[in-house]
Amino acid sequence: MTDIAAVKAALAGQRIETPSWGYGNSGTRFKVFAQAGVPRTPWEKLDDAAKVHEFTGAAPTVALHIPWDRVDDYAALASYAKERGLKLGTINSNTFQDDDYKLGSVCHPDATVRRKALDHLLECVDIMDATGSKDLKLWFADGTNYPGQDDVRERQDRLAEGLAKVYERLGDDQRLLLEYKFFEPAFYTTDVPDWGTAYAHCLKLGDRAQVVVDTGHHAPGTNIEFIVATLLREGKLGAFDFNSRFYADDDLMAGAADPFQLFRIMYEVIRGGGFTPDVAFMLDQCHNIEAKIPAIIRSVMNVQEATAKALLVDRAALTAAQRSGDVLTANAVLMDAYNTDVRPLLGEVRKELGLDADPVAAYHRSGWAAKIAEERVGGQQAGWGA
Repeated sequence: MTDIAAVKAALAGQRIETPSWGYGNSGTRFKVFAQAGVPRTPWEKLDDAAKVHEFTGAAPTVALHIPWDRVDDYAALASYAKERGLKLGTINSNTFQDDDYKLGSVCHPDATVRRKALDHLLECVDIMDATGSKDLKLWFADGTNYPGQDDVRERQDRLAEGLAKVYERLGDDQRLLLEYKFFEPAFYTTDVPDWGTAYAHCLKLGDRAQVVVDTGHHAPGTNIEFIVATLLREGKLGAFDFNSRFYADDDLMAGAADPFQLFRIMYEVIRGGGFTPDVAFMLDQCHNIEAKIPAIIRSVMNVQEATAKALLVDRAALTAAQRSGDVLTANAVLMDAYNTDVRPLLGEVRKELGLDADPVAAYHRSGWAAKIAEERVGGQQAGWGA
């Protein structure tokens, strides 16, 4: 039998980091769609993030993206976050939005470009020192489009060299989180295309180098929960980027495309001992056509629901069925947990935390959307152009 009190305690302590870029304008490669009230500065992004945490009670940290969130005084930004009940979380680098990076960044054949990319990554560690952030997340758009364009093995050597220099710069309590993506924007080879490549580099770097699993960065049909289980077994799973995709890296709301997959992933996290602060839960999403703050609140709730269902799995019954070879019973145990309506349970958890049982409804009643639409007029909205 499942200990409901223990499940509620686990859910009450769950923390999910929201991305600063999720509050800004975004779109497709054809068009970015502006919305009223979108933040113009990192400070305003934190104001919106504070509302997500206010109504969910589960999103106290905000990931920054450099240079999108560059400011003159990062310590002041961290203080501003603290005043709003937040902390600055993961620092994300950007080595893909500069003309010099057309042929790559840390894997570029030109040493001058590699040096530029490395200097940016080291700058990100400096920012971590100023904000108190513990994690540096690296995703590289590096790769090639045509056979023969560059030496594939040499590119791995350049990558290893750059990562080693960044790792050496980290403080004792800081981590390097390496993300992978199987294609895009490079179409022939991608320099960090899969979890195995990321794992190999992290293994060589040391204990403070960990792999990031972005749930949108896999080919259709990939068994992501197997990857999660393996990385946990090896002690190399550092973080998740939660989102959904129907085709490729759509960056849709977590749990939107395949909530059953998200449940299966969360079960392996819990079964493998990964439901701890050592494995960071982050959202990595863009909200192109939907209202941003309610979408982020919904995404936090979706991760919470998948987690609650995973916590409800009768582990003793599942183990007994597995060891006796009872395939149907084992599957039924998992399905019973997945088919449980956990919304009332989560509503109870929120009420016990002094929150509204329905965070989305509470947000809409707050009037925040109308307030920011009225006040945030003029200036340059945050986002990226297309």
